[in-house]
Amino acid sequence: MNERTDLTRNQSLVLDTLSRADGPLSAYTILDRLRDEGFRAPLQVYRALDKLTGLGLVHRLESLNAFVACVQPHCHGGGMVAFAICERCGQVDEFADEVVVERLSGWAGKHDFHPHKTTIELRGTCATCSH
Repeated sequence: MNERTDLTRNQSLVLDTLSRADGPLSAYTILDRLRDEGFRAPLQVYRALDKLTGLGLVHRLESLNAFVACVQPHCHGGGMVAFAICERCGQVDEFADEVVVERLSGWAGKHDFHPHKTTIELRGTCATCSH
């Protein structure tokens, strides 16, 4: 079965909210947007986000304490995902880079380190805002 069809109502609502968003959203912003759908407590949002993150459908941007829907679920080999975050307009681009994955995997192997997740965040100015 498709993981998306196995989602609860709350998980589906949170994922749809993130998928429609123009940029990253905090858990409290998601809560505000879903109040008309019966959401009353932050715990409802955090539980949904935890499950969606575990399924690889949502990513947490550590530096922003916010969440984005994955643009290509299950496309990130080795659990590595990277984000370019524009500090002017808030645009977030998600990408994976095999060279970076190889370098990080090589370092981890050499140091007998066993990573569970790797998230890289590049903060700066996007091409649109640079011009």
